[in-house]
Amino acid sequence: MWVYEKKLQYPVRVSKCDPKMAKYLLEQYGGADGELAAALRYLNQRYTIPDRVIGLLNDIGTEEFAHLEMIATMVYKLTKDATVEQLECAGLGAHYAAHDKALFYENASGVPWTAAYIQAKGDPLADLYEDIAAEEKARATYQWLIDMTDDVDLQDSLKFLREREIVHATRFREAVEIIKDDRMQKRIF
Repeated sequence: MWVYEKKLQYPVRVSKCDPKMAKYLLEQYGGADGELAAALRYLNQRYTIPDRVIGLLNDIGTEEFAHLEMIATMVYKLTKDATVEQLECAGLGAHYAAHDKALFYENASGVPWTAAYIQAKGDPLADLYEDIAAEEKARATYQWLIDMTDDVDLQDSLKFLREREIVHATRFREAVEIIKDDRMQKRIF
């Protein structure tokens, strides 16, 4: 079903070691509105969505995994040269104690990822509106992350991700209209 290209969807560059920014980026790695939750939400919802929009959920869910890979790369690059003391000062001491510098699905506060983040009602419109909200929340988070760093290289990758969230929300809005139009069609049996 998937073909893995051994390159990121968009280049990830960072200008400096910045464990504090890495900590904040964990919100998009393992947070409620992060990339893992989005990918799993959409790939799960596709089983109860009308055929006309299954492909959309599959495509966006797959792309969210590419975004997860980008966030993981950012966190890795921001912490790879950090000392234990720098990690502790950035608020990553507990993470280091439990995982060293390994990535772990948790949010910026250190709370582990949970399946409770994933919503699936089984009603196409309810699920699509949930998806729109998820994309808008992710867009807002990316903007705040952009505002929190002066690293222009990192900002570039974050801006790419922010713009993709806007595209996804727009596509989900289009899917809502497709579902509504289908419901309005007269059915003759």
